[in-house]
Amino acid sequence: MTTWWIAGTVLLALFVIGCLFVGWLLVKRPLEVWAWGARRSLRRAGLKKVVVRTPVGPQTVFAGGSGPVLVLLHGAGDQAGTWFHVAPSLARRHTLVIPDLAGHGDSAPPTGPIPFSDVLVGLEAVISDQAAADRVTLVGNSLGACIAMVFAARHPDRVKRVVAVNGGPLMGSGGGPNLLPRTREEARETMARLRDAGSPAIPDRVLDDVVRRGATSPIARLAAAAAGMAPFLLSEDQLRAFQVPVRLVWGASDQLMTLDYAKRMAAVLPDVELIPVERCGHVPQQEAPERFETALLQALGDAPALEQSPTTGPHPKGLPI
Repeated sequence: MTTWWIAGTVLLALFVIGCLFVGWLLVKRPLEVWAWGARRSLRRAGLKKVVVRTPVGPQTVFAGGSGPVLVLLHGAGDQAGTWFHVAPSLARRHTLVIPDLAGHGDSAPPTGPIPFSDVLVGLEAVISDQAAADRVTLVGNSLGACIAMVFAARHPDRVKRVVAVNGGPLMGSGGGPNLLPRTREEARETMARLRDAGSPAIPDRVLDDVVRRGATSPIARLAAAAAGMAPFLLSEDQLRAFQVPVRLVWGASDQLMTLDYAKRMAAVLPDVELIPVERCGHVPQQEAPERFETALLQALGDAPALEQSPTTGPHPKGLPI
């Protein structure tokens, strides 16, 4: 009886400790909890986590599905899980390749500056490993859109289409919100400018986590190597010679990469369509996933033209990173 009582007491204590730890994580590390859940959702959608050896170190990739290859590229400071809302349906008609870009998620390098060249080299190696015999479609958000278009400019024979989501490589993007806020209020202002005014406010505990991560975040590490990005940016003349069809899916409320920036690219790209997603900001796959998916299917040629409704609001889910 005493042995069973001791064993039960120990199990109860472990359960309580576990609950307290989870509660602490939810309060103090909500972005890590969100990322863990998002990546777990990719696994539940049937994607397998694989590691690709590259010149810039091991790169983590979630891969699966069937059909033409679709490569989904996240933005700065994000990771592969950002696509978890749309991955299950896309995997039914596409083979998905969703990497953690270099220096993000579980991909090397884990510390230090992240040169843009490393991100490109890592992506080139991932595509060569996961889609060696295929022409791929690249879908990228923010930094992912920039790297997708740079890759397509250098390897037009490997790319069928680019879908750029609130990002691109055009020179002269101008200023924007502070992406490395130092206080809760600065973080609140940043998030307000990255999202639509009608979307729910970000909780204080999340804003605090954004501030906590700032100095060591991939965004800060990219900024440390920002000077090396200039050679990869494209001029309007270079975009006029772009050989790959481009579709611009754009959260119209974004104040970092504004709709005017998308229109500048659309004015010079030879084969382009601009598909605004109204009342949505910089990361539409998280802020308005259902309407984003509708726009994405149009961009991929998998759906009829999207009819915009000025009265239809976003469907906010998840947390922005």
